[in-house]
Amino acid sequence: MNKLNTRNILNWALRLIPAIIMLQTLYFKFTGAEESVYIFTRIGMEPWGRYVVGTTELLAGILLLTRWYGLGAIVGLGTITGAIFFHLTVLGIEVQGDGGYLFILALTVFMACTLLILLHFKEVKNQLLSAIKK
Repeated sequence: MNKLNTRNILNWALRLIPAIIMLQTLYFKFTGAEESVYIFTRIGMEPWGRYVVGTTELLAGILLLTRWYGLGAIVGLGTITGAIFFHLTVLGIEVQGDGGYLFILALTVFMACTLLILLHFKEVKNQLLSAIKK
């Protein structure tokens, strides 16, 4: 496999992984699943925070699948940084006996979005500047 194909596969993996994770969690946030209600109650943001975070993750997930993936990575990184913060300060690594599964997903999104931004810094910077100018 040549260098261009490897870079393209890596680029799409770094876009798809966080997009899939964020988009699949929307069901639980928007339907008021017990675990989501528990989490947002513990951090004092139930129910409005659940909807704001869900909407933000929806936006990030969609943008990651478009030519605006850089903005999606920035939005995703910002959102997931909040999730990691609350895991480390209020919720703990393990939430309701999940063995740290949600925390691991948050770290995965964090790492993928960070790598995507770093690997495509010039493109991401240009996308962000373009969006700010409009």
